[in-house]
Amino acid sequence: MALPRKYTSDVMTAAVRQVEAARATGRRGPISSVARELHLDRRLLQTWVTKARTQAATAAPPTAPRATTGDDPVVLPDGLLHCRFCQQPMTATFTAAGLVYDCPPPCRRPPLNAVAVAQAVGKVVLGHAAHLVPALTHPKQAGIAAAHAHRLVNRITVGAHPADLRITWPTIAGQPRHALVEELRHARQLATTDPARTHHLLHSILAGVDPATTAISTLHADAAHLLATLLHSRAAIRWADYAHRSFTHLHGPTAPLTLGAAHTLATAHHRAGHHQRAYRLYRQLADHLTITVGPEAHPTLAVRATTALVLHDLGHHEAAHTLLADTITRHRRAHPGHPATHRMAEHLDHLRQNHMTCHHSGPAASVGVSVLVQV
Repeated sequence: MALPRKYTSDVMTAAVRQVEAARATGRRGPISSVARELHLDRRLLQTWVTKARTQAATAAPPTAPRATTGDDPVVLPDGLLHCRFCQQPMTATFTAAGLVYDCPPPCRRPPLNAVAVAQAVGKVVLGHAAHLVPALTHPKQAGIAAAHAHRLVNRITVGAHPADLRITWPTIAGQPRHALVEELRHARQLATTDPARTHHLLHSILAGVDPATTAISTLHADAAHLLATLLHSRAAIRWADYAHRSFTHLHGPTAPLTLGAAHTLATAHHRAGHHQRAYRLYRQLADHLTITVGPEAHPTLAVRATTALVLHDLGHHEAAHTLLADTITRHRRAHPGHPATHRMAEHLDHLRQNHMTCHHSGPAASVGVSVLVQV
C-alpha cells in the first residue's frame, strides 16, 4: 500500500520526539534509524526535525536566566527529574533552543528550558539545605545550588512549567542521599569478602522501597542490582527486575549497566527454575551483545553457551547439544587458548552424559546455572 503524502501533526511530533530520544541515548544516525523504523523517507524526517528545532528556538524566551557552574549549564543527575504526566525520567538534550529537558515517546509534553528548571530546583536546595552549597558567590546562586540537589532529595517530579515541582524526600529520616551513596560504595567493597554486612547495608539503602511500585532511581537501581546477586529465588528476581527496568529507562537497552542487570535477571530466573523465562532473557541478551560487542566476542559466546544449558533444562536436548557444540567451535576459533572453551567442553560432556542417563533412569536432571561470564 502506498505511503500517504500528508502526515498529521501528531505523527510528525511523535517522529521528531523519537529522533530526539534516540539521540539522547547516543544512538548513531538517529534520523536514519528512526526513518527505517517508521518507514519514512529520511529527507522528509530531516525536514520535520529541522522545522521543530526552528520553532523551538523561536518560542524560547530570549532573556532566560543562565544557570551555570562556571561556563557550563547545570544538568541534573540521570533519573532525578521525572515528568508528572508520563512518570518517565526526563532527559537533558541540546537543541537549537539550547539545553532542554524532554520525555521519551509517546509523551507529548513540550520540552522544558533546562536553565529555568535549574533555577527552580536550586531554590528548593537553598530553602532546605543551603549549607550543602559551597559559598563561592554571595549571595549563593540558585543555578549552582541545583548541582547539589541529588544530595538532598530522591526524586523531582515536574508539571506543566519548571516551577511546578513535587519533591520526594529520602525515605530514611536524617540520612541524606550523599550518605546513602557512601553506604553503596562501602557495600560494593565488601560484596566479595563480607556478604552478610553487604546485605545489611543494601537493605538500609533500600528501606521503604517496593521494587514493584517505586519510581526509577539511579541509587536504588545500583543497590537493587547488587542485592539481587546476593539473593536467591523470588527475592532475587524482584530486585533484579527493578534494576533492569531502571537501567533500561535511564541508559537504554544496550548500555553496559542494562546488559549486566539483564544477565543477573536471567540467572535469577534460571536458579528459581523459571527456565522458559530465563531462555527468553538469555536470547535477548545474546542479541544485544551481538550488536554491541560483536557475534564472536567472548561475552556473546558465553551467553550463548549458558542459553544451551537452559535449553537442556527445558528438555530440548538435541538443540542444546547442537548450540553448545557450535558455540565451542566458534569460541575456540575466535579465542584460541581461552580457558572458557575448556569449561564449555566440560559442560557439553556433562549434557551428553546426563542425556544418556535419562534414557535409563527417567527425565534428565537440571544441569544448574553456569556463569561463564559476567556481562
